[in-house]
Amino acid sequence: MAKKAWIARNKKRKELYEKYKDKRQKLKEEGKWEELQKLPRNSSPTRQNNRCSLTGRSRGFIRKYGVSRIKFRELALDGKIPGVRKASW
Repeated sequence: MAKKAWIARNKKRKELYEKYKDKRQKLKEEGKWEELQKLPRNSSPTRQNNRCSLTGRSRGFIRKYGVSRIKFRELALDGKIPGVRKASW
């Protein structure tokens, strides 16, 4: 389980991104780079991390399912992800 502060920080970054998304896009189209730099750093989409929705783990994230590799394996073996089963040959 990731630290609560890391999860909260990432959530705050997502909220800031949503708040400034339109303004950021408008400034980029107009080419006003100085004003763009004055926006909060955390409002940039590249500052966000992909995190597991169950544990908050940032590494080993599987984008298609929104969970880390560890939780993905547990859920797949329990049969909770439709269409996924363990490979054998």
